[in-house]
Amino acid sequence: MALIGIDIGTTSICGLLIDSVTGGLYKALSRPNTAALPSAQPWEWLQDPERIWQTVKYIVDELAGTRTDIRAIGVTGQMHGIVYVDDAGQAVSPLYTWQDQRGELPAGNGQTYASKLSSMTGYRLATGYGAVTHYYLAVNGQIPESAAALCTIGDFVAMKLAGLNRPVTDATHAAGLGLFRLDRLQFDEPAAALAGLPGTMLPQVVASGTVIGATASGIPVVCALGDNQASFLGTVRHVEQTALANIGTGSQLSAYSAVLPELPQQLEARPFPGGGYLLVGAGLSGGKSYELLEQFFREVCRLFTGVEPGSLYERMNELSAQAWEAMNPAHGGLQVNTQFYGTRHHAEQLGSIERISPANFKPQHLIKGFMQGMIAELLAFKAAFPHGLQASWKELRGSGNGIRRNPALQRMLSESFGLPLAISEHDEEAAYGAALCAGAGCGVFGDFLHIGFVHKKER
Repeated sequence: MALIGIDIGTTSICGLLIDSVTGGLYKALSRPNTAALPSAQPWEWLQDPERIWQTVKYIVDELAGTRTDIRAIGVTGQMHGIVYVDDAGQAVSPLYTWQDQRGELPAGNGQTYASKLSSMTGYRLATGYGAVTHYYLAVNGQIPESAAALCTIGDFVAMKLAGLNRPVTDATHAAGLGLFRLDRLQFDEPAAALAGLPGTMLPQVVASGTVIGATASGIPVVCALGDNQASFLGTVRHVEQTALANIGTGSQLSAYSAVLPELPQQLEARPFPGGGYLLVGAGLSGGKSYELLEQFFREVCRLFTGVEPGSLYERMNELSAQAWEAMNPAHGGLQVNTQFYGTRHHAEQLGSIERISPANFKPQHLIKGFMQGMIAELLAFKAAFPHGLQASWKELRGSGNGIRRNPALQRMLSESFGLPLAISEHDEEAAYGAALCAGAGCGVFGDFLHIGFVHKKER
């Protein structure tokens, strides 16, 4: 028997077909996410939901065509963003992605739309959250007249796969929209009304792993799962003893908590499928900062040599490892704040490079400084976690290409956290986690806390 997991990323869309008994990978298929839409506004980040759906449909058809014993399909993908659908379940708007910055536009009286809605409702909201995007669109009269509901792109695709005309969501996705009560696992409809969001436009919230329908060929489809939760499921062996560090486009530090603690602003609690919470510190920069540095070096090469050097990541990783080995504490190191793209609550924040000296003003030290800056942001999140929870961590798991492809960063992470670091066995952790969620939904696994099988064993 087999399971399919789909991950709708910002830049790529991946599908996996795995064995539901052994966890082995039968087939993987990835396609670029070419759904980005042009915009005249620098703060606007839009994608075409129909194009995304067609790409997912192609991947599912290709994977499903190889076997006749597929138990279920799970979906995950980029969170926070919203798309509007009509009564027939057709998209009537673009996908306003998590990167959309209209929530940071001025809303009067020195407030942004995000800060104003936060003040009105008492919820901590950031630009890119679906509730904030909807609030801006409602205030400015930009909601499509035919819109009957809004949902995430994962909910939209799951709805399409299941043959429904009304989206449903689970708590992992619903919480990512904002204005969601974590204690009751339901939308706060009075607060949503303040954002111009009537309850009738909100998707129904169902339990994670709920089978919501079936494909035209009869394969059960479970409701979409949040990408952070999916990555956690697809990566972590021991849920209650592990922290997960992810560096991809952004960066995240996540850990499971059975209870909902009081949290500082740096952290947020997200529902964990099956019960409990995933505590998360999420940065906007992460791998994007390292990409920015690589682009800078390539531009230097082009300007001074007239030659396109190609990708420099491998050489950068080698140089940073050399700098780490040769590090002399007496000389001090460059101090790089890599928050070049702001933070979730301070979009205006900029990065910086400090403590420059003749001894460290060299490319390899700059590369190492960027890596240390990325780690410093994760360490700041770690310090904000409850101390009792930190004490329970026996292992640090690493996921995302920013960690997977950079041995020097792996070593720095392990030494900085004081924990052994293990890298996820699967390149597409979120898609793998979505497949596991499908297995939980159709009864292959007993519960989400003990969902793992082969993926939690040593190779």
